[in-house]
Amino acid sequence: MENVVLIIHLLLALGLIAVVLMQRSEGGGLGMGGGGGGNVSGRSAATALGKLTWVLGIAFIITSITLTVLVAQKSSGASVIDRLGVTPPTATDTDTGLPAGDSLLPPTADDNAPLVPLAD
Repeated sequence: MENVVLIIHLLLALGLIAVVLMQRSEGGGLGMGGGGGGNVSGRSAATALGKLTWVLGIAFIITSITLTVLVAQKSSGASVIDRLGVTPPTATDTDTGLPAGDSLLPPTADDNAPLVPLAD
């Protein structure tokens, strides 16, 4: 079921892209251009491509919501790790994987390291 809706969704997306690209450009984005001397309201007559764009857009949103509902029902609160069947390793208090705190400090003079005299 999910695959069928996904294929329809992809076809709608491609159709919507094609229909939008086929429409005539009005110029001056956001409906500011287009001329049309006697057109006082600023709305143009609905063309067949405009109506088809609305239909494809609404169908695209419906398939998007349908896919979301299907995936949400499928997951049903389980995480990805639960579905893989792999149990994560348990963390212990002593094994943090970090070096000991004293090894991060620079060596001091009282360490048991022999001092090398400077050559003259």
